[in-house]
Amino acid sequence: MKLRAPMPALEGATAWINGERTKDQLVGEKPTLIHYWSISCHLCKEAMPQVNQFRDRYKDKLNVIAVHIPRSENDLDLDEIKTVAEEHGITQPIFVDSELKLADAFENQYVPAYYVFDKEGNLRHFQAGGGGMKMLEKRVNRVLGELEK
Repeated sequence: MKLRAPMPALEGATAWINGERTKDQLVGEKPTLIHYWSISCHLCKEAMPQVNQFRDRYKDKLNVIAVHIPRSENDLDLDEIKTVAEEHGITQPIFVDSELKLADAFENQYVPAYYVFDKEGNLRHFQAGGGGMKMLEKRVNRVLGELEK
C-alpha cells in the first residue's frame, strides 16, 4: 500500500471481536491506527502492552483497530483468538481476517504491522516488525499535530 493511498473498506471479516467498525465510522473526525497481529506471533504479543498504552494514551484523539491474520491453521480458532486477545488486553475492535481479505486489500503480509491514516483516511505511515514504537508515536503525533493547525 502506497503512502497517501485511501484506507480500504473494512470488509471481509470472518468475525469481529469487541464491536464492529466501518471505514465510514473511522474517517472524518480523527486519525486511525490499524495494527495487524496474530496469536502465533511472539513479537506481536511482546508489542501488545505498548500498543495498549498507546491506545489508552490517545483514546480521545485516535481510532485504534486490531486486525488478526492467521499464519497457520492453528490461528483460525476464533475461541483461541478471543482468549489470547483477552490475555493481552486487546479491548479495541478486532477484525478477524481469517480469509486474508483485508490483508490483501492492504497488501500486507507482516505481523506485527502498523498503518496510520489521517482523519481523511489517507495512509500516512506504515511500519512492520517488533519495536519501533517511538517512530510510530512520532508519526501519530505528526498527524495529530495537523489537526491542531
